[in-house]
Amino acid sequence: MTGVALAHGIGVARTFGVGPTAVVAVHDAHCAVYAGEHVALMGSSGSGKSTLLHLLAGLDIPTIGAVTWPAIGTRERLRPGPVGVVFQAPSLLPPLSVLENVTLPLLLEGISRTEAQERAAGALLILDLSELAAKLPEELSGGQAQRVAIARMLATDPRLILADEPTGQLDRATGTHVIDALIAAATTSGAGLVVSTHDPVVAARFPIRWTMVDGRLTTPGVCPCSA
Repeated sequence: MTGVALAHGIGVARTFGVGPTAVVAVHDAHCAVYAGEHVALMGSSGSGKSTLLHLLAGLDIPTIGAVTWPAIGTRERLRPGPVGVVFQAPSLLPPLSVLENVTLPLLLEGISRTEAQERAAGALLILDLSELAAKLPEELSGGQAQRVAIARMLATDPRLILADEPTGQLDRATGTHVIDALIAAATTSGAGLVVSTHDPVVAARFPIRWTMVDGRLTTPGVCPCSA
């Protein structure tokens, strides 16, 4: 892939704990994500997928090695904005309406309330959620809540989208709609997209597939020296 990487991991390892009880969640991982790439990160539960995504998102720091964001900038500039993260659980704020949940990250970024609400409404429209704007999270189904979380992320116009098992708690039909939304959003914006999953049906929808087994990452076509 040509161009500058949105995220680049070189010899990345992450260990939790110390001494004989220490657990190495990620071993010596080398990977790169570029604009327009759609990647499935495959592996069973406990294989290290979530830890690697958190490292690529800048939510965690490697014990060894380094993660950089050459096309974006420093770790401090990742959120809200250039890097959008979708978690397995939607993590919506219960006291806020759907529209307020989607608007909040934009307000924290310093965007005016008027512009933030316009962008939030646009993101909800893209995901066919406009009619739910005034509802509270407790009034939503699991699939609706996950799509609201995606809308909240999309409203910040990310260049890199990282989704951690976004269909893990959903039925097949609802999960398909969530993956449809992520792929459509990334395709429209030209963003890089990495979705972790243990589901081969979900993984089959992505042209690039990485695999994690016991914390060890295999990325076809990515060499440890790649820049």
